Amino acid sequence: FNLQLWNNYFHLAVAFITQDSLQLENFSHAKHNKIQNKYGDMRRLIGFAIRDMWYKLGQNKICFIPGMVGPILEMTLIPEVELRKATIPIFFDMMLCEYQRTGEFKKFENEIILKLDHEVEGGRGDEHYMQLFESILTECAKQHPGICSLVESFVSLVKGLLERLLDYRAVMSDESKDNRMSCTVNLL
Repeated sequence: FNLQLWNNYFHLAVAFITQDSLQLENFSHAKHNKIQNKYGDMRRLIGFAIRDMWYKLGQNKICFIPGMVGPILEMTLIPEVELRKATIPIFFDMMLCEYQRTGEFKKFENEIILKLDHEVEGGRGDEHYMQLFESILTECAKQHPGICSLVESFVSLVKGLLERLLDYRAVMSDESKDNRMSCTVNLL
């Protein structure tokens, strides 16, 4: 097992699908359709490959926690529903992997909270992502009773943080200083 090779693969693949020139939602409708018809959405194809390769790592997955949490989060925040549905379960697998090794998933939790703040501040994330994140991780947790309550607490924590971060991002363009201050207090 060559850790550096796998690490390079994951980082390169995430860098590819998150590059600006592939963010179809930022293009005009005509340009979006033309690219979609000619090439399809390459982000989805590469995202599925990342997911498949993640699950092939076996016991070596633990080597990528917490280092790959940020890149995977960046990938799941791409506003493409099928890509999100396919890749959000990687988070549960990361939690399960760390839990089986240490009895908790604090490294994962701390890293995702830190990275989520950065990504939402950068303009990524939306209500739909929050709902998918909650439903997918809750559903995954139901299949593992030993970790279910911990995952539900984690999902609740992240959902609350994401709500506040999205509110904060929305209110930053607001003219009212009172609204901004109130939102900042809620976030803190």
